[in-house]
Amino acid sequence: MSLEQLIGKEFQLSNDVIYLNHAAVAPWPTRTMQAVEDFARENATLGSKNYLQWLEHETELRTMLATLINAPSSYDIALLKSTSEALSVVAHGLEWQHGDNVVISDQEFPSNRIIWESLSRYGVNVIQVDLNTDTTPEQALINACDNKTRLLALSSVQFASGLRMDLSTLGQHCKQNKILFCLDAIQSIGAVEFDVQQYNADFVMADGHKWMLGPEGLALFYCRADLRDQIQLNQYGWHMIEHAHDFSRLEWQPSPTAQRFECGSPNMLGTHALRASLSLLLETGMETIEKYVLDNAKYLAAQVSKHNELELITDLSEGRYAGIVVFKHKTVDAETLYQYLMQQNVICAPRGGGIRFSPHFYTSKSDIDKAVQLAASYSV
Repeated sequence: MSLEQLIGKEFQLSNDVIYLNHAAVAPWPTRTMQAVEDFARENATLGSKNYLQWLEHETELRTMLATLINAPSSYDIALLKSTSEALSVVAHGLEWQHGDNVVISDQEFPSNRIIWESLSRYGVNVIQVDLNTDTTPEQALINACDNKTRLLALSSVQFASGLRMDLSTLGQHCKQNKILFCLDAIQSIGAVEFDVQQYNADFVMADGHKWMLGPEGLALFYCRADLRDQIQLNQYGWHMIEHAHDFSRLEWQPSPTAQRFECGSPNMLGTHALRASLSLLLETGMETIEKYVLDNAKYLAAQVSKHNELELITDLSEGRYAGIVVFKHKTVDAETLYQYLMQQNVICAPRGGGIRFSPHFYTSKSDIDKAVQLAASYSV
C-alpha cells in the first residue's frame, strides 16, 4: 500500500474540517477508532474474559514505545496518566538538598514550570532562562547551570513558539557535568525521530494524545535504568510491585522495572488505542513521518511569508523547527483571528502571541493553502 493510500484509509476527517492542531489533541486514525470499538464490544459482551490477552497488548505497547524513542529496553518504560504525572514522579522522587537548583527555559508549558516551583518547600531554586538572547538557546541554558544545578528540565520543542532544541548538545553538557537531563518530549515524539540514548536523556515523558495520534489519559515515562532506584516512590499499590498478579503473597518489593512507577490498574482502553496508533507510526516509519512533518512545516511557513498581512513567529532555520508553526496577523489580534478560523472549521490554537498551526505528516498542502488564505484575508 502506498503512503497516499494509507493516509486515505486511516484519516477520515470531515471534508469541511482543516485540522491543524496536532500540538494539542490529535484526531484518531481509523485503526485506533476500530480498536476502541472492538475493545468496547468485547468488554460489553465478554467482560474481562480475555484479560491475559489485554496484558499481552500492554507488553507490546511498552515495546513499541521503547522502539519509538530508542530506549535500551522496554523495562525502561512506564505507562502513566500524563506528562504532568511523570514530571511529578521525578520532581518529588529525587532527594534534594537545600540550595539545589533546577534550570528551565522561560518558554515552558506550565506543567514544566509549576512542578519544579513546587520544590521550593525543600529549598530548591528554579532558574528560568531567556531563550531569546544574543547567544544560542542551548548556550544560554548551559551558561545558567552552576555547581548547584541538579537537573535541567526542558521541552524538546516549545509549545508556544515551535522552537526545537539541540538536545544532543544539552545532553552532552549534562552528562559531563553530572546534571540530570529531563525532557518533556510531547511535541516531538510521533512528529520527529527521537533518541533517548543519543540525547543522554535521564528522564523522558510524553502524552500519547498529540503527535502519537492516541488517546488522552495515557503517557510514556522513560527512566534510565540505573536511576530507577534513586527515585523515591510516593504512590503505592498492587500494580507497582514485583509479582503483581500473585495476590496471596504477603512480602513485596517494588518491581525492578519502570512498572514500579505505576501504582494501580492499567488503562486498558487507552492501551488498546495507543497501541493501534503507534502501529501506524511504526509501520510508516518515523524517518518518513519526520520528512513529511518538516516538509509541511516548511511549506506552511513559506505560504505565511507570501502574505504581507501575516508575520512568522517560529524560527524556520535548519534544525530549529518540528511540526509547530506560529504566526500573527499584523492588524488582527490573535484571539479574534483564532475565533474566526475556528468558525471556519480550521482547527488551531492561539499560542505565543499568534496563531499556532501544527500539521501532521498526512495533512495535505491544499488544506494548508486554504487555512493560510483564510487567515490572511480576514479583516475587522
